[in-house]
Amino acid sequence: MVSFVASVPLVDLWIPIIAAAVAVFVVSSIIHMVLPIHRGDFKKLPGEAAVLEAMRTQGVQPGSYMFPCAGSMKEMCTPEMTAKMNQGPVGNMTVLPSGPFSMGKSLLQWFVYSVVIGVFVAYIAGLGLARGADFMAVFRFTGAAAVLGYALSNVCDSIWKGVSWGITAKFIFDGVLYGLATGAVFGWLWPAAAA
Repeated sequence: MVSFVASVPLVDLWIPIIAAAVAVFVVSSIIHMVLPIHRGDFKKLPGEAAVLEAMRTQGVQPGSYMFPCAGSMKEMCTPEMTAKMNQGPVGNMTVLPSGPFSMGKSLLQWFVYSVVIGVFVAYIAGLGLARGADFMAVFRFTGAAAVLGYALSNVCDSIWKGVSWGITAKFIFDGVLYGLATGAVFGWLWPAAAA
């Protein structure tokens, strides 16, 4: 069995963890508020007013829905379900609670998510890098680990939820930028060698 002894304890990396989360927050703000890359990600439903009224009439509650939806794997294979799927429309839908979108709550959750990724990046880097490692070694190691957390998680949305590969590609691009920002911050703030 292989055992790892951390070259740099996690507690010594809290400054790069928080600083990287701040850097990712800034980069993501620029991407989503300044650049036009994500402006066409969502489309308006044709007949939106009628569709929303029908959903209210049916009492659709917040949650994740699939349509048409089979009650079991056995039902999924029936001719009736195949006919429904062929007739369409087919899709996934997430219904949020009614009321204005809470940007503050989402931004806080995004920052916490970035801190969590930073903790895992720091843990992995602390196992593989020593104090005083040079900038490029830290940048490459931590940047690659951060890209895994930020970019590749979006691929599952295209595989399983039908999100267009074009939208996923944009989020992968974002994730690569977040990984580069994380790697740069860790490289800059990596602890010096013990004197």
